[in-house]
Amino acid sequence: MDSCCQKSIEKQTTLPQCPVCHQKGKSVQLITLKALLQPTALETINPDSSYAFCSNPSCEVVYFSDSHTYDKDTLKVSVFQKVDELDVSVCYCFGWTRERLIQAIQENQRPTDHIREQVQANRCGCEVNNPQGSCCLGNVTMFIRSLDKS
Repeated sequence: MDSCCQKSIEKQTTLPQCPVCHQKGKSVQLITLKALLQPTALETINPDSSYAFCSNPSCEVVYFSDSHTYDKDTLKVSVFQKVDELDVSVCYCFGWTRERLIQAIQENQRPTDHIREQVQANRCGCEVNNPQGSCCLGNVTMFIRSLDKS
């Protein structure tokens, strides 16, 4: 298994658009759904289907396939892209919430360096911890940049 924070060399298949907001989805591995869906939702997945993540903040759908959708209330965790609260994780593996990131930046710490060190030590598990099923560093960097603009 590749590190969760390394780009896969596999060719991505063309994904359908979210059936609710029509935004193009990002492919997620089945292991992500298995790790993060609540038991009642987990019982409805089709292991032979391809699933995608909808990152549109105004859309309730988190995962979708050609025949099924899973809303944010079917997950065990809050989804960074879908919820604005300060206690929501931005980095699911190492506990970096919006609030913790804000505090770290105010104290001139470098959270991205901490996360990169953990990734390099092969300690991340984004494919099972992060609802988008991939590395959080882009989200962390984007959030920190948004603080600089505030």
